[in-house]
Amino acid sequence: MTKAKPTILVVNDDGITAPGIKALLETMAEIGRVVVVAPDSPQSGMGHAITIGKPLRLDPVDIYEGIEMYRCSGTPVDCVKLAVNKIFKGKKPDLCVSGINHGLNNSINILYSGTMSAAVEGAIESIPSIGFSLDDYTMDADFSHCLKFVKEIALQVLQNGLPTATLLNVNFPAGPHIKGIKICRQANAKWAEEFDERMDPHKRPYYWLTGVFQTSDNGEDTDVWALEHNYASVVPVQFDMTAHHAIPVLNSWEFNI
Repeated sequence: MTKAKPTILVVNDDGITAPGIKALLETMAEIGRVVVVAPDSPQSGMGHAITIGKPLRLDPVDIYEGIEMYRCSGTPVDCVKLAVNKIFKGKKPDLCVSGINHGLNNSINILYSGTMSAAVEGAIESIPSIGFSLDDYTMDADFSHCLKFVKEIALQVLQNGLPTATLLNVNFPAGPHIKGIKICRQANAKWAEEFDERMDPHKRPYYWLTGVFQTSDNGEDTDVWALEHNYASVVPVQFDMTAHHAIPVLNSWEFNI
């Protein structure tokens, strides 16, 4: 008896027409049956936002032949929630993949990333989930050099599963010469942010967020190190944000109530 192909949910945060999702859905179509649910417009930096104050739209679209696709008016997390509840109707897909994002989501960027939040939502739904990102912010980015890695990582997750409440954050360096895959920890880094102040025609100030990515983490086991040395970084991520190491410290406090 022939084993059924896995069902793969494909989402992103750059929008349903972004080149990155086209590269990802075409690669996943080599593995299984693909269902795409993606925002109708770019949703970068949305994090784990959900829509609660207005109705959501979910419309089927015919963009790529033979691919079941839906355009969502909400956030990347909304896309996953609607897919699970309205498209799959509770029968969950075998895999959820998000991306391929135009720009890195390494280190602290994961907290802001709509791409990774969609994958986190998949993991919350107990779906094996992966977020993919490339170090190229342009809309004409070349994803071809990383697709063999995307396919192999997806196949490994389908074959082996993932530990409970865990997902993968995968980032690729730009350029054609990726040395291989490094399993990493998230680097301790952050954005040194500034706000560029300007004046509108009515002499009211407005601001553009700018900044520089800074790390003081010199470890050679981090995602920042791997990407700087031309490796694809794979970081296992959990959505349990409990600081377990801090519980004994807090238990030593005396609350005078």
